[in-house]
Amino acid sequence: MRPPESISVTSFLSLGVPEPLAAVLSADGKTEAFAIQRDTLPDSLAGRDVLGRGRTGSGKTIAFALPLVARLAASGTPTRPARPRGLVLAPTRELATQIAATVKPLAEAVGLSVTTIFGGVSQKPQEQAMRRGVDIVVACPGRLEDLQKQGVVDLGAVEIAVLDEADHMADLGFLPGVTRILAATPERGQRLLFSATLDRGVDKLVKRFLHDAVSHSVDESSVPQGVMTHRVFLVPDGGAKTELVRHLASGRGRRIMFTRTKHQAKRLAKQLTASGIPAVDLQGNLSQNARERNLAAFGGDPEAGGVRVLVATDVAARGVHVDDVELVVHVDPPVEHKAYLHRSGRTARAGAEGVVVTVALDEQRRDVVDLLRSAKLKVPFESVAAGDDTVSALVGEPAPHVKPAPAAAPAGGGGGGRGSRGGRGGQGGRGAQGGQGGAGGQGGRGGRPGRGDASAGADRRPRRGASDASRLDDRGTSTGEGRQKRAHGGNAQGGAPRNGSQRGGSQRGGAAHKGGQRGGDQNNGGHRGQSGHSPAPQSGRTASGTPTIGATVGSLHSRGPRRASRPAGR
Repeated sequence: MRPPESISVTSFLSLGVPEPLAAVLSADGKTEAFAIQRDTLPDSLAGRDVLGRGRTGSGKTIAFALPLVARLAASGTPTRPARPRGLVLAPTRELATQIAATVKPLAEAVGLSVTTIFGGVSQKPQEQAMRRGVDIVVACPGRLEDLQKQGVVDLGAVEIAVLDEADHMADLGFLPGVTRILAATPERGQRLLFSATLDRGVDKLVKRFLHDAVSHSVDESSVPQGVMTHRVFLVPDGGAKTELVRHLASGRGRRIMFTRTKHQAKRLAKQLTASGIPAVDLQGNLSQNARERNLAAFGGDPEAGGVRVLVATDVAARGVHVDDVELVVHVDPPVEHKAYLHRSGRTARAGAEGVVVTVALDEQRRDVVDLLRSAKLKVPFESVAAGDDTVSALVGEPAPHVKPAPAAAPAGGGGGGRGSRGGRGGQGGRGAQGGQGGAGGQGGRGGRPGRGDASAGADRRPRRGASDASRLDDRGTSTGEGRQKRAHGGNAQGGAPRNGSQRGGSQRGGAAHKGGQRGGDQNNGGHRGQSGHSPAPQSGRTASGTPTIGATVGSLHSRGPRRASRPAGR
């Protein structure tokens, strides 16, 4: 292993980085190489396989992005559809997105193209990008393997493969997939493997896929030293913890609050926002668009609609980089010390200062002691309350209170809203007493009268096989109901039924819907569909109302009409 060079300031040009790429970095304010970059770039630019170990925030992304782009640009191999020449594997969508954001300006400077491939989003744009042909793919293993099996991606032309956060890949159980992906790349291609730690099966990847690799390790510990302050705040109970967390979140600088579960992250973000501290969450249940939107809000200017607080699960502990995070709070202490290190690495990046606070209940003291010991940290425990001077000094000047936005008005109004007391509309509902809307209007929309005849469209069947959820229209009601603009019996203003039909004697959606009466079917006392008179003789019924073969009868389960195959009672 090569010892770190003694040069404290090294330009990228002096390390052999091509001038167009160095100019891109310079325009972004990056003129001096970090230790991991100084150590690895001479070997990686020369085409050697590299095994790099550096702490979170040490600059690993640029350390592999520069040789990836520089060597592909120098090779001159033409871009071909479905056959990328460069591949970067990352464990999470967030990390893949941020790697691509770093690589893309470098690639564009030398005429190369970049795309991302990961799950949680439609694969169609990814297919289209591969058909056009791209030079560099930044991917998560799961979706990439899916596209390989579909024949969308062929890794047989990959010249340089990069594996970032290899230890996290192992933690997530991705190593079998990573092994299959790397095995699909040319055996003598260049491989670069970067990680904060090299354990949990990562050594097997190294032995199989790296050839005559050069190893570089920057910082013996993964814990950022010197510029990061670690503190542990002890509280007696959950109420005190809630108040303390709210106070810690109230400062003016950016801060990340880590919780153990997705539900806790979502709930805490809502609670902080409701208390005048705007916050967004980042957790696994969010769609990709929601994740990107929340990250953009956290990275944005609070004066322009951004937020200062991000509440996250460990999904944000790897690869998510937002500048100037001054405080990381472990609302729930993590179980494993590696999670603690990577959470903490969201602050004190690139030489900046930062504070890490672990909030613990008295009964968690033993667990936190073991956690810190595993992380090779000695941190005193401080018993505090939310209003203590110690906490206030750490938080600093509170950010201005932001009044929460009022809750959205309910979609319906009037006499019962949409779907209340007779379906969509007022008391009239959809039944024979008011058509759709009837006397109460359609969902309280200005008291409009019911629309047209109550018998129209009643014989339409709902889509066969459709689930209840798939039958919901854009107003939150069943499409089967939406198509039946009025009930099978009764006209728009609740008059006499057309042709004497009352859908098997029931008035669906009428005022009788309240009190357990479904569409006029009076379940109380066993009387069903009694409207005060017997149905008149009609086509498909006997004089007594018994359905004959082929007659259309109403469904008791709101699934539309059905055909009787034989007389009732047989």
